[in-house]
Amino acid sequence: MVEKSDRAPLLDWEEVPPAEKRVPTPEQEKDVKGPSPANNRALGCTAPGIGWSTSPGGPGSFTSAVSSIDTSLSSRSTVPTLAEWDAQCLDKDDHTPAPGQGEVPHDIMVKWEEKDPIVAVFVVTFDTRSGNMLEWCLPGDMNLEGVEFKAMASGSHRVSSDFIYFRKGGYFGLACFANMVVESVVERGARMKSVGILSTSYTLLYRYMSFLEHQVRLQLKTPGQYSPLEAFFEDKRSVLPPDGESVVTACPGSAWGAAINHCMHPEMKITHPAGCMSQFIQFFGEQIMVLWKLALLRRRILIFSPPPVGVVCYRVYCCCCLANVSIPGVGVAVPEFRPFFYVNVADIDTLDTELSYVACTTEKIFEEKRDLYDVYVDNQNVRTTRESLKPLLRLNTADREKYRRLTEQRQMLLYSQEENGDCVSSEEDHFILFFLEQNNRIFQTLSEVAGSPEPILTQESVRAMGLDPHGDRLFLLHLLETYGYDSLLVTDHPCCS
Repeated sequence: MVEKSDRAPLLDWEEVPPAEKRVPTPEQEKDVKGPSPANNRALGCTAPGIGWSTSPGGPGSFTSAVSSIDTSLSSRSTVPTLAEWDAQCLDKDDHTPAPGQGEVPHDIMVKWEEKDPIVAVFVVTFDTRSGNMLEWCLPGDMNLEGVEFKAMASGSHRVSSDFIYFRKGGYFGLACFANMVVESVVERGARMKSVGILSTSYTLLYRYMSFLEHQVRLQLKTPGQYSPLEAFFEDKRSVLPPDGESVVTACPGSAWGAAINHCMHPEMKITHPAGCMSQFIQFFGEQIMVLWKLALLRRRILIFSPPPVGVVCYRVYCCCCLANVSIPGVGVAVPEFRPFFYVNVADIDTLDTELSYVACTTEKIFEEKRDLYDVYVDNQNVRTTRESLKPLLRLNTADREKYRRLTEQRQMLLYSQEENGDCVSSEEDHFILFFLEQNNRIFQTLSEVAGSPEPILTQESVRAMGLDPHGDRLFLLHLLETYGYDSLLVTDHPCCS
């Protein structure tokens, strides 16, 4: 007799569960190294504080790996380098922490784990008379006003398919768009639809990309067939709190400590073969250093690009990764650098109230709305109308040196992956840790100078941050103002003396 499961049957968007774990023999244990954080992340074991999955690796393995690294790093007064961090990750055969050493309480892990954070599923269509329309959705009583313009970007009729990340209130969405030629006078020869979902976190949406792509093609061929979407929502729906608001919270530093590449940046599954970070570096080149400074200053960054918009949403994500800082207490009082992903004219009122964000759009009219942004990025052209920010758009010697190191280390990583079969090191990790190390270096030096008997910035202290004493003076002044280092004295041009 077959035992009946209390769970819904395996659906077409789900992965086949892994085989039952077997207990290794002593001989096998000798040949198997403990999992590194990079390996865990590749398997989907990521920080649950921002909606990351903790399976299949499970909370125990990730917590142990993080704790052992956290313990050794927390006792240091300096920020670890990329090489030191990699060594910490790779040299730990036993990830079991000593009692009380940085363990994450089990109740926190359980509370944060979001297995099925889907709060809505919908279909958007283009009507030749009414324009973008919400065709169908679940739940039926959820407020999805305006989602028809987020899930189908302006200008999408020029492309055959696309995917779009966006925000809707306190939720994040992912929609897959497709455009099919039809022999219909009513539809004017083209049928366009988007199938999308809303979630409490954008970091898990990639799991359903292929499902959404399949469903939008199905909707184009056989409109009105909603049964797969209904089954999907029933299986993946999230239970919301009574107030109906988003349940996403920040990752507490006290619990995760130095697990910087797991807690400080959210993971997005990259569908481009070359990878999101690689394309970001190749696309912007040295201009990455300009974007890095503006992101660290929490400026409002708007990226314009014609469709397709999917790859531009990844650029929004990459920009957010430039501003990570893992030193406790730093950035608490500054505005959160929030990813809005795709925005349109319906978001103007919302953006008008934001102090800091990074977003992308396909609508050229935003260029004229200069009060909505501090920095406008059109193709590789980064520009601003703010006189105080214009000097920051010029690259200096220190910027070029940092970019040289970034590209050099990236080439070494790619060589290691090709020659040695290194599957542990991730280009995404390398990119994020490079800027995280740089940011930590700046704020650690600022904190040390601020706590010294003579809190005055000198050329030596500025160089210790990896900055140019002359070219980065204005950037440094903006930084002190943004992060509230009022005790530091910057008089008589100490950086330029």
